[in-house]
This record gives sequence, C-alpha cells and structure tokens, in this order.
Amino acid sequence: MNLFDIDTILIKILGYPLSYLEFFGTLSGIIAVWFSARANVWSWPIGLINVVLSFFLFYQVQLYPDMFLQVFFFITNLIGWWRWKNPRMGEEDLKAELKISWMNTRQMALITAAGVAGTLLLGFFASRLHEFFPLIFTKPSASPFIDSFITVMSIVATYYMIQKKIECWIIWILIDVTATYLYFVRDIKFYSLLYLVLTFLATLGLLHWMKAYRSYTTKPV
Repeated sequence: MNLFDIDTILIKILGYPLSYLEFFGTLSGIIAVWFSARANVWSWPIGLINVVLSFFLFYQVQLYPDMFLQVFFFITNLIGWWRWKNPRMGEEDLKAELKISWMNTRQMALITAAGVAGTLLLGFFASRLHEFFPLIFTKPSASPFIDSFITVMSIVATYYMIQKKIECWIIWILIDVTATYLYFVRDIKFYSLLYLVLTFLATLGLLHWMKAYRSYTTKPV
C-alpha cells in the first residue's frame, strides 16, 4: 500500500474518497497553523510533516506551483524554527524568543510589487511546464495564475512570519480564501476544508499577535 498515492483511500465520507495522504496532510496543516497562531515554536517542526505530504499531493493533482512551494516551505520551516528560538539581542520576548512587530511602509510596498510581478511571471511559466518538461509534467498546470498567486504570496507571508510581522496574518487570510476555492474546484475537498479552517485560524492568529504586541508596552521584556 502506497500511503503517498492519492488513490490509496483511508475512508469514504458522504461518497468522497479521502486518501491517507490528504487526511494526514490536512491534520498536520491545521495543527501547525494552530501553533503558529499561538506564536508557538512547535508550528515549524509539525509544519515539516505537512510540507512533505502536500508535495506529493499537489503533484498528483497538477498544481505544480503549489508543489514547488513545498520545497521552499521545507527550507523556511527549518529557518523559522531556528529564527524563533535564536532572536538577536533586543528582539527577544519574555520566553527569550523573537518579539512580534509591525511592518514599515517600505515592506508593504515591496509586498505589493512582489505579489503582482511574481504571480504574472510564475503563472506564465507554470502554464508552459508541460511544454518545457513533458516527461515530468505530463498534464497542463491547473489554474496556473491563481495557483501562482497562492505560491508567491505564501513565500512573502512565510518570510514575514519568520520575522514575526503581524501583517503576515492578513496575507495568509487572502491566501487561505483563494486556496479554499481553488482546491474545492480541483476536487481535493478536504484540503479545501483545511484552508477554510486555516482562514479562521489566521484570523485568530492576527488577533492574538496584535494582543501580544500591545502587551509589550505594559510588560517589561
């Protein structure tokens, strides 16, 4: 039995065939984001499990930009794990971990420019993958520009999450809403459900991080 094959079914729920791959990918994703919302460092190692499972899943449903994104996530989960546990002097909170902070205007402008340019460039490349590498990508990319938006903005959001910038959660909310729609139409409905839940968790994360930031003005750090 190949647990990394989307056709290896764990259970049928209301007629929907749920694979082991999709189930454990969904479960690990929810747990990882829950820990992120609580600013808990365990979000990073658990996220590594989700990344590996998602890589295999997205390849099999032809969401190639999302598949490539998992390679980036694997690396940044390791970086984030180290960064949160090893803040520079003056950046630490009461737990001796990196403090939460807001972005500046320059960073916001960079996000906008990177999002537009990156989505267009990656979308064009993804739409031609089956022509460039026909032996690897035997089918055309599904929804290349929507998928590319998710990929590009996830990279941006992850970078700023590593830096513990509050606005990363606003970006994640936009990503999660878009992904909920995309995965539903691609018939990976539990991943669609996952991202619907992640939208809710991202909102909680935004509120929790804002509250934690305000606490710095009343508690010594």
